[in-house]
Amino acid sequence: MDLADALSGLDAHPWASVSHAYGPAEDLPDLLRALAEGGGDAEEAMSELYSCILHQGTVYSASVDAVPYLARIAAAARPGTTEVLCLLGGLAESDDEWEITPGAVRAAVATQIPLLIPLLAHEDANVRMLTAWTLGQTRDTEAASAALRSRWTVEADPGVRAELLVALGRVDLPGAAVETRVLFGADTPAALRLAALLVALAAGEPWADAHHDAALGLLPARELTVDRYSMHHRQPLHVIVDSLLDRGTEADRESAFALLNAALHDDRPEVRAEALSAADHACYLSRSAPRRLVPAIAPLAAEYPASTLLGKLGPAAAEAAPTLAELATQPDDEAADQALAVLVRVAPRQAAPLLARDLGRRPRALDAAGDFQAPAFPFDPGLLAAVRTRLTADGLGDNETADLVHLLRQWGPQAAAALPELCAVLPRFPYAATAITAVAAAAPQAQREQAGAVLRAAATSLMVARAHHDLTGATDVLLDAVAEALAAGPREVTEAAEAAATLGATAAGLLPALRAAVSQDAEPTTPQLDRDIAIATALWQIDGDAEEAVTILASVLDRTTDDQPWYRWTVVRAVRATALLGVAARPLVPRLEQLLADPEKAPAAALALLAITDPDVVDLGRLVEAALHSAEIGADTSGACEALQALGSTALSTDQRRRVTELAEQDRRLVGSGIANSIIREDERLRGILTAI
Repeated sequence: MDLADALSGLDAHPWASVSHAYGPAEDLPDLLRALAEGGGDAEEAMSELYSCILHQGTVYSASVDAVPYLARIAAAARPGTTEVLCLLGGLAESDDEWEITPGAVRAAVATQIPLLIPLLAHEDANVRMLTAWTLGQTRDTEAASAALRSRWTVEADPGVRAELLVALGRVDLPGAAVETRVLFGADTPAALRLAALLVALAAGEPWADAHHDAALGLLPARELTVDRYSMHHRQPLHVIVDSLLDRGTEADRESAFALLNAALHDDRPEVRAEALSAADHACYLSRSAPRRLVPAIAPLAAEYPASTLLGKLGPAAAEAAPTLAELATQPDDEAADQALAVLVRVAPRQAAPLLARDLGRRPRALDAAGDFQAPAFPFDPGLLAAVRTRLTADGLGDNETADLVHLLRQWGPQAAAALPELCAVLPRFPYAATAITAVAAAAPQAQREQAGAVLRAAATSLMVARAHHDLTGATDVLLDAVAEALAAGPREVTEAAEAAATLGATAAGLLPALRAAVSQDAEPTTPQLDRDIAIATALWQIDGDAEEAVTILASVLDRTTDDQPWYRWTVVRAVRATALLGVAARPLVPRLEQLLADPEKAPAAALALLAITDPDVVDLGRLVEAALHSAEIGADTSGACEALQALGSTALSTDQRRRVTELAEQDRRLVGSGIANSIIREDERLRGILTAI
């Protein structure tokens, strides 16, 4: 096919009637022409096409219309064909579709199969591989399947055969699985053996010794060119482990752990590194993985990937504590600091004296101990003394100061001896005010008065003013700070409103300023909506006027419609605010009941309805069902567990109790995302709540 045929009708096509990621697709003719002509502009054109018609994996109406031209450009077999095929395959692969009929882009690529089939016989193996991959992504069980199987019978290149097998697995999985059964031996090229393993797993073939041996024989497997455009290439061991764990049977879990254990005991560092990465992945997926894998990981604690994983596991990796403690005393400060940082998470009481001994030279360990997301670090008298000394050091940075102050804040009255150091650091570090309040809370009257005087003198911010109010109960300093923040502009209104709410009726003079700050925008920003939620709560807490608060919260809900997913957590915050109003928020009950159908918002709605609705009228079973469904699909797992805990076990039917038990006892973790060091800890916390229910 020549260039003129490939671009036939390009300029006459109604591109303005279809859209891509950036709007009407009137720029596509120039991009497609530059791509077809090659030369210096082709690479930039390809980048632009990815950005607009396959934007971060999303496809659009313009993606459908671009497919015939891309297929003809690819069929012309000019330089750059592999890149065009890669784009076509990516378009067919995507299930992230924006305002188009589901499957429309994949169907458009499937229509071009006759044009692409000749490329399976191209002299360039890379073109043959990309063609196989693209045909497989069409999921076409007839034309693509027949073409791939025909090529499979004559193809000699191992890499292309591997790609053909994976592609066959997408269009004819049972047939491809049959082909795999003779491909697990050591005489099979590595890429083809990996493809056979992936297809066998996808087909649900029972995992046997031959699969185990084949997988081990492939390691390290990261560089094998099977399905190079997905995780199968980048992390093939991840995929194998993930597939086995996803089957959900004890036998398959044990097969995954046996494979990882064998790889973790391998003599080759590169194999252990790959195994540790896959073990990390397994521990995020499986609750039983830490128990099964820590004995093999603990001896590797000196290797950075192992120590990082042990830190994520926390107390579940206690078996590694002796090794970590020994490593934490070695002469190399950097290595010792890394080991101690892990020990802080794994065995904090054992870590405390080691941290106290070298506090100034253990920044990572201190950061772990002062982690705002982690459980409170246990009090240790020696560490308290070291923290006090360190706070007086010259040139202390803000991050280190924050860690030191947070430790003292956590310890509260146990750290009363550190009040002089906290007061000294307050002028340059306002967060110290919260620690002063916590530490002085149970101190003798004279010390509390002295701390209160220090806070009053430094109350140039809302944070310090709130700390002064919390410690002394005096309202004048906080009233002045709130009034100043409200006058400063919109950026500080949310924090000011939250502070005003704590003052109650004493803040009545601030009501006009709070009312004036309510947003009127029809399409508000998230900060504006959060500001309105805080103001509504403050108005209710200050003067008890429920009607005004309900009107503002209703406005927030009206302006956050379902077709604006970026507002979903704003809605949750608004719904949680309605719960604070109690029965006064009953005008919002119909809106809250509608939200029970949205799994992301259902837990907050259930909590609000429980607080608002007449106990004789509320349908507890319906609230339980909404929260339970949210937990089961992972929409808002934490909120769902909170709602189920509030509803109580007596509200559960026999079937709902069974489902809660399954969530508590299943091996698959409920928490699948978040801060790396907190995912496993959060899952265990939620599991404890469900178990108690």
